[in-house]
Amino acid sequence: MSTIISKFTDAALSEMRQNHTYRTMRLMESPEASRVLLRDTKDGTSREQVLLASNSYLDLANVPELKQAMANAVLEWGTGSGGARLTTGNKTPHVELESEIARFKGEEAAITFNTGYMANVGTISALCGKGDYVFSDELNHASIIDGIRLSRSKCLVYKHNDMADLERAILEAKDAAGKSGAEFRGMVVTDAVFSMDGDLANLPELLRIAHRHDCLLMIDEAHATGVIGKTGRGLAEHYGCGHADVTVGTLSKAVAAEGGFVAGSAKLTDFLRNKARSFIFTTAMAPAVAAAALNNLKFINAHPERVLQLRGKVNFFCESLRCEGLDVATSPSAIVPIVIGDEAKAMQVSEALQERGILIPAIRYPTVAKGQARLRASLMATHTKEELEFAAHTLAELCNTPNLVPRT
Repeated sequence: MSTIISKFTDAALSEMRQNHTYRTMRLMESPEASRVLLRDTKDGTSREQVLLASNSYLDLANVPELKQAMANAVLEWGTGSGGARLTTGNKTPHVELESEIARFKGEEAAITFNTGYMANVGTISALCGKGDYVFSDELNHASIIDGIRLSRSKCLVYKHNDMADLERAILEAKDAAGKSGAEFRGMVVTDAVFSMDGDLANLPELLRIAHRHDCLLMIDEAHATGVIGKTGRGLAEHYGCGHADVTVGTLSKAVAAEGGFVAGSAKLTDFLRNKARSFIFTTAMAPAVAAAALNNLKFINAHPERVLQLRGKVNFFCESLRCEGLDVATSPSAIVPIVIGDEAKAMQVSEALQERGILIPAIRYPTVAKGQARLRASLMATHTKEELEFAAHTLAELCNTPNLVPRT
């Protein structure tokens, strides 16, 4: 048996080790927070680290009242849902959560999925099919790419945030459809915040181009919800413009729970309830998890100062990096990339940072392009200025250290 498995695994694993793209998992021995206890895989000890690598941007996972609310929800609703939403799994917290998401996003309705990945895969493959066109930003998340593949639609990738290239792709597709005598149906899909660079999609221009050409516009606000806009409602609030036709998001990042969602018209959510396979053919999220997401979302709504606090910390960290001589622009999101380039060097800097009590992972191919390896810092609202200054100073020192060799 192991010999047969080796035919499928050994060459790939060996290649990953050689080109510094092999991955292992870290073990954290404390809850997600701005400081965590991390098990050292080399000597087995546990060390405190400043965590600059979390998607829990507002640091809600440890708010006492929110933890207590989830504990109460477990006692009331039990540990699992017992079925798919369309059979026996639909519970009161699911329905209340969807209503709150719709209110928070300023939409008519919302539908929840077990993960953001499932929301993207299920939505794209339900809305689009063979013969349709999907126009996808070249830096879109893997879940968007997989959804397009499952849909069997014709995918045209446009240059990152290049609106002229998007319009060119749409015009070419419309011309091809016209020549074949087929009806043109198209959807533009993009991340709102691009997870490796932290930059924002140009929502006003996307709306103009998509609707000018009678295309749907879908945005994934996974890294925007709770982060972008004065009160964390996302790109539409940030730009002061209209909403996309389809807004996808996640409850596992700034909301600090689990699950994904789609917000939009009641007709859209009704359609997805009946067509999205990743919604239909899976057991519903535990109702206590839905209740936790509901309470956390209400907390964000009641505490917009938390969003502003996060924005202040991002600005401070970026300025601190520049003061240390690193070429870093001020990020409009909570994600701050420090591009190293070489995969091995990025790994060395990340490991050396960890030795000094700072956890920022190295992001390498295939998550980013070859030669674009980086340290991807992501901030929490609760990081202190002292922690951020220390991290910026240490980062600059290590990035400028030639022939850096972490301990063995």
